[in-house]
Amino acid sequence: MRDILEAVADGSLSPAEAEARLAGYATTGAGRFDAARETRRGVPEAILAEGKTPDETATIAVAAVETSGRALVTRASADHAEAVADALPDCTIDRDARAKTVVACDSSFERPDLDATVGIVTGGTSDAEAAGEASVVLREMGVSVERVEDVGVAHLGRVLDHLDLLREVDVLVVAAGREGALPTVTAGLVDTPVIGLPVSTGYGHGGDGEAALLGMVQSCTVLSVVNIDAGYIAGAQAGLVARAISDARQSE
Repeated sequence: MRDILEAVADGSLSPAEAEARLAGYATTGAGRFDAARETRRGVPEAILAEGKTPDETATIAVAAVETSGRALVTRASADHAEAVADALPDCTIDRDARAKTVVACDSSFERPDLDATVGIVTGGTSDAEAAGEASVVLREMGVSVERVEDVGVAHLGRVLDHLDLLREVDVLVVAAGREGALPTVTAGLVDTPVIGLPVSTGYGHGGDGEAALLGMVQSCTVLSVVNIDAGYIAGAQAGLVARAISDARQSE
């Protein structure tokens, strides 16, 4: 604790950074930011913009940068993204409009670099939003990402054309809507861990991702499943597996 207080006194540590180190989180007028999550859990904390005003999102993003050097915002509209950029003019801003993510980094931030690769697979173009969110989380965790797009099981040949790549990566996140068959089929063809990401595409009975979720949960092949449209969770879970693989390679 004395080291932290001395660092604040000599100006090398801001009061916000000191609070985060002591309490494990930073308190703002818009909520609390879990600044210790990445150190504690190995997963970067995300600011869910959905349900927050642009100003609230920007306020927490500023606290995130002050305490960790980076802000990762998910489910961000154009207004959320603009507010974050305006509040952090000295940061590098990376916005993925399709994935609805915003990442702001200050000049001192360095991403980790893991020796592992995750494949992100989509059944169709409509699955790109959730898959993109997973991809951004993985990038922020330092994982290399290979994307395989639009290989739904309506034509199984599309999956088989990419089979060599699917077998080479360390982990797979497979996103699919409708009946959610793609993760099940893929898991039966590879020996890598597969994380099923059900997506809220489809219509009629079982639409909005419900049929996809149930189909993946009932898979007769071995895979894990996250909730509907839970790209952040799928990416974080794949990233944790990738980190374990990377650590094992480094210790060889």
